[in-house]
Amino acid sequence: MVDFHASAGPSLGVEVELALVDVTSGELVCVAPELLARVGEGHPDAEHPKIKKELYQCTVEVITGVCATVAEARADLAGSMREVEIAAAQSDAAIIGAGLHPFTPWHQLAISEGERYQRLVDTIAWPARRLTTHGVHVHVGVRSGDKAIATVNSLSGHLPVFLALSAASPYWNGQDTGLASTRTKIFESMPTTGLPPHLRDWAEFNVFLDTLIEAGAVESVREVWWDIRPHPGYGTVELRMCDSMPTLWEIAALAALAQSLVTELDRLVDGGRMPQVPREWVRRENKWRAARWGVDADLVIDDAGHTRPLREVVDDLVERLLPIATELGCADELADLRRIAADGPSYVRQRQVVASGGDLPGVVRSLRAELATSIAGEVDAT
Repeated sequence: MVDFHASAGPSLGVEVELALVDVTSGELVCVAPELLARVGEGHPDAEHPKIKKELYQCTVEVITGVCATVAEARADLAGSMREVEIAAAQSDAAIIGAGLHPFTPWHQLAISEGERYQRLVDTIAWPARRLTTHGVHVHVGVRSGDKAIATVNSLSGHLPVFLALSAASPYWNGQDTGLASTRTKIFESMPTTGLPPHLRDWAEFNVFLDTLIEAGAVESVREVWWDIRPHPGYGTVELRMCDSMPTLWEIAALAALAQSLVTELDRLVDGGRMPQVPREWVRRENKWRAARWGVDADLVIDDAGHTRPLREVVDDLVERLLPIATELGCADELADLRRIAADGPSYVRQRQVVASGGDLPGVVRSLRAELATSIAGEVDAT
């Protein structure tokens, strides 16, 4: 039986996976070990508390502390990303935020040291070996395990919006895949990934977890990689469907949506008004549409097969959540979702580079510039 360590309110934590690229060629470079050694100097056990290794040595993860507001999380991320920038430069590397690197083949890259990573690759084989993906994960605190399950169920209906607005992986292995988020489809090949099953309560989640642990399928809840999952240790619901993004303002906008939605759902549950959850086949179809067409998707909205443009869904969602976002201090960040929907997320900008005569190294240069400018603007503002 896993206990849920409840949070007192809708606290916020954000995790961002960043790719390390060569400053000249734009290729992924496996310099994470030396970078992590630099940023770890002076910290206990020589490990930075907010800059971590990931499966591949071409990736680092930046995490916030437990934050009360989106603005606090944004500033926290910017400070750590600046440290990563400085350390990466000493290895002639830079950082980018994108769901996938556009052209470096996965089989050229080195796995990070550690028993957990080696076991992962040995057990899962090819799907894990090609997992050169980068995402953004948002944790929002909830007050009980049962509320966490109710929130996971309800948020799965909003998953396509998060996915479409964060989509940042149209290229993979040097090819335009035609998708807005190719990362999504690669990650779905792993076990215990994708849409969460509809569960009744925290007790049923424990039945699920106990079954898979006893069967040897997973060792702990850490290996349940659903798009949205409860995190009992942190007392949060973790939204894991977003591609990594190249600007802090985009990350903040999605974090504002997550915190506002979880707060709304918490109040609905308290009032005994459980939101209706779309049928499984509708959720699956809408996720595919968001991964394929991004903000140009038309989402299925009922059992009769009627559809609605995703941009209209976003506009209504922002309007509905603005009072809550105002209470939480993230109204401006939430309103930025309309800007993303109108102008397009990163996958649109990446394709614009190529459409205007650029190449895939040029896409990487553009991603580098976006993130560097975003970090500098945030650090200068503080």
